[in-house]
Amino acid sequence: MSQTTTLDVGLEGLDALAGVDALCLFVAEDDRPLPSTAGYVDWRLCGVLSRVLQGGFFTGVKDDWLLLPSDGKFSVPRIFVVGLGARKRLDPAALGEALAGAAKVLSRAKVESVALEIPGGAGLSDAARAEAYQRQFLPAFKGARVSLLADKGLVGSLSSRKG
Repeated sequence: MSQTTTLDVGLEGLDALAGVDALCLFVAEDDRPLPSTAGYVDWRLCGVLSRVLQGGFFTGVKDDWLLLPSDGKFSVPRIFVVGLGARKRLDPAALGEALAGAAKVLSRAKVESVALEIPGGAGLSDAARAEAYQRQFLPAFKGARVSLLADKGLVGSLSSRKG
């Protein structure tokens, strides 16, 4: 099973991603403006992700995928973007599906170490997000290391689930 480390959500956490092969972002079709890690990445990439969304090439619908280069703006060379569908409809089952699908794609792309933020939504507690990560993402991801961009509530839920 992959080793997990946690970092704070934000530019400082993103800048601390030394030795990570890929960043995985989750974007919902109703995320405008882009929240959290996706917003920080878009800002650092001078709006590239926003322009792709505006152009309609990637819209954030369920099973929509996008691969972007970081162009040296981050130490991470590749950015995988996963469409979630509507965030307001994101429940534990949909989150689990999205995380499992992302893990499979990242594994097929031979990603050894990935950074990601577990998406949230109105109907998702920190405990449900932690459970989806541990039950759906980790078993399907074949890489060695995961850097989780997480807030304190989620880190607490992950710690209480270990064992």
